[in-house]
Amino acid sequence: MKIKYDRASDIVYFEFSDTTVTTKRVTDDIAIDYDAEGRVAGVEVLDAKKNVFGKANDFSVKVEGLLQQA
Repeated sequence: MKIKYDRASDIVYFEFSDTTVTTKRVTDDIAIDYDAEGRVAGVEVLDAKKNVFGKANDFSVKVEGLLQQA
């Protein structure tokens, strides 16, 4: 897994697989990338200072729930 953070845009990307993806926006701040088999290949989070770094425990619970719903 790779974690990429763009400080200028305040976007964090969790990359699980380097492949061609289809993106599904699940909230205003979170998009999930799926590979051709429907597996999660990555997660993009906007406003990362608020959504990830400030509330890490809350974020992990939110993403788990979103992945189950998607």
